[in-house]
Amino acid sequence: MVDLADAHVRALDAAEAGVHEVYNLGTGTGTSVREVIGAVRQATGHPVPAQEHPRRPGDPAVLVASGRKAAEGLGWRPRRTVKEMVEDAWTARER
Repeated sequence: MVDLADAHVRALDAAEAGVHEVYNLGTGTGTSVREVIGAVRQATGHPVPAQEHPRRPGDPAVLVASGRKAAEGLGWRPRRTVKEMVEDAWTARER
């Protein structure tokens, strides 16, 4: 949430009337569903039930968002790990 908030503030600061820009806020590195579930388990201290199934027809094998345009246009780069992002979200939920 910290990285996301930082990107939004930077986008607001860079906004120009009549100009519409779209930015991906990706890390450029893929994270598997297993890695996300592991991060949630670590950050929350709770078991997360999971079932493994084959990929559905039409599902892409890999999706990775680039943050290059945000880096060039806003000076934004992700700083948090997946585990830290989950911890941020978990902490915010508790408030």
